[in-house]
Amino acid sequence: MKRIEIRDLHKSFKDFENKTICVCGWARTIRDSKNIAFIELNDGAFKSIQIVVEREKIENYDEIIKQMVGSSFKIDGKLILTPNAQQPFEINANTVEILGECSADYPLQKKRHTIEFLRTIPTIRARGNLFNAVFRIRSVSAFAIHKFFNERNFVYVHTPIITANDCEGAGEMFQVTTLDLDRIATSGKVDYDKDFFKKKVSLTVSGQLHEETITHAFGKTYTFGPTFRAENSNTTRHAAEFWMMEPEMCFCDINELMDNEEEMIKYVISYVMQECKDELEFLNKFIDNGLIDRLNNIISNDFVRLDYSEAITILEKVKDRFEFPVKWGIDLQSEHERYITEEVFKKPVFLKNYPKDIKAFYMRQNDDGKTVAAVDLLVPGIGELIGGSQREERLDKLISRMNELGLNIDDYSWYLDTRRYGTNIHSGYGLGFERLVMYLTGISNIRDVEIFPRTVGSIQG
Repeated sequence: MKRIEIRDLHKSFKDFENKTICVCGWARTIRDSKNIAFIELNDGAFKSIQIVVEREKIENYDEIIKQMVGSSFKIDGKLILTPNAQQPFEINANTVEILGECSADYPLQKKRHTIEFLRTIPTIRARGNLFNAVFRIRSVSAFAIHKFFNERNFVYVHTPIITANDCEGAGEMFQVTTLDLDRIATSGKVDYDKDFFKKKVSLTVSGQLHEETITHAFGKTYTFGPTFRAENSNTTRHAAEFWMMEPEMCFCDINELMDNEEEMIKYVISYVMQECKDELEFLNKFIDNGLIDRLNNIISNDFVRLDYSEAITILEKVKDRFEFPVKWGIDLQSEHERYITEEVFKKPVFLKNYPKDIKAFYMRQNDDGKTVAAVDLLVPGIGELIGGSQREERLDKLISRMNELGLNIDDYSWYLDTRRYGTNIHSGYGLGFERLVMYLTGISNIRDVEIFPRTVGSIQG
């Protein structure tokens, strides 16, 4: 008999009334009342089902009730509607096969654990409701991103993970080498001619520069994959390995860029709210009771478009309330961003036209000579969610800026080809995917939206 998934049963259980079906899963609870037992069975769906096991029908009854929570079972039984009970249906078992026993030290024996404890057991924490909800929402939101761009004729591209260039210019990159580091430590010499690529290379912090080259063939592209940053930061928002979604669009200025960002965010949130209602209701009840209202607020409001200089004027009026000083030229802190979104406008804000000295070399220089056409999307509850810009398409301006920052032009000659061979107005942005998942779930620590988080001084698995 073919197995039916529990998630599908919950969607159409009335179609299976009084029919014999097969389900498999792991036991979340096993309760014995001498002649009848109840197994709460879950196969990865957010909602479990109740299995009724009667001693007089099941030959291996005594063996079943000795099993530990976490054991896996295959069950054939009749689906019975239970409209007057807490659950709408249950399965009355005909046969129960023990597929895999669980040892007594299984750590999820009780109903509730702290997030901090669950963080120590990444291999199985998704078997509980909290992380089952979080990682399903992560999956659904990733699918929604792909769906959004596919429907709009974007080409999905895979940019290199190993790179010889620093896109952001911060220098916080993980080096990749096949050299014997112990020998180098002894000799004090590094000979890159003996290294695999015969030069210094690192793990990428962004696929943008490589992506821009292929965007000039297809017009609209996006990349979605792992990126890495060796930033010695132990905050709740930073991880050494994280995923970035980065679209690039030719013939697109900063205003069209913001249009795309707003449409994409609303699309993804709407899709998750449609597909993950149970998960969001659980998170709204136990993690963040303002979660659903906040998501609805984003969907139902037009985003504000605000100049950086105007934002500084607003912040300077209440500068005494902030820990970090406010003045023109600073890179805004989270407290500044949240004040603007949560107290001033009470909805998402596009902050645009930043000082060029705090932004990357590839951003288009504005006519005032002081700012660039950069734009960050700030959202209530978290601050910056997306960073992007109109790219500098003018070759002379781009080279001049790179020289100002001391970049080696020869190292970027391949990138500059896009400005030599049919340059055009083009723009793009980067969405930190984990930050989006944090926003969608109300989870406040990035370690809890990654299955195996990699952070400063910590790696497991």
